[in-house]
Amino acid sequence: MLGPMAQSRPPASTFSSAPTLQDIEAVTARAYASLPEALAGFVQNVVIRIEEFPDDETQQELDLESPFDLLGLYRGIALTDQSISDVRSDVDMIYIYRRPILDYWCDTGEDLTDIVRHVLIHEIGHHFGFSDDDMDRLEAEAEATERAPLS
Repeated sequence: MLGPMAQSRPPASTFSSAPTLQDIEAVTARAYASLPEALAGFVQNVVIRIEEFPDDETQQELDLESPFDLLGLYRGIALTDQSISDVRSDVDMIYIYRRPILDYWCDTGEDLTDIVRHVLIHEIGHHFGFSDDDMDRLEAEAEATERAPLS
């Protein structure tokens, strides 16, 4: 989980060896801190955990071919499905998976903080009730708007 030590780690670009769980926690803390307040405000009660890989149950449930196939996961009840009359037994959680993220980082050369931020935002999208298709469409629209010439 994100903790006070997360703020004292070096920036993602300074790693000379594979970032540890604590390093990924620090990167996640920076990514979370960079979220717009309107977005971050809705996930204050969501626990963020950094794990090496998805557990066996998750791998089976999602029918993963490899534990490297999943960078992050939201477990909980989306805001669109929550009711004040429901009794909740579990807390909503976002899992960030270190080893799959590191593989993706090495394969793509993208900035580690950008990758973690993308995964974090994607999982927060599930908290809001968005499907993967919804998020892909929103991301494509945002990229198209970003590239559009100013009039």
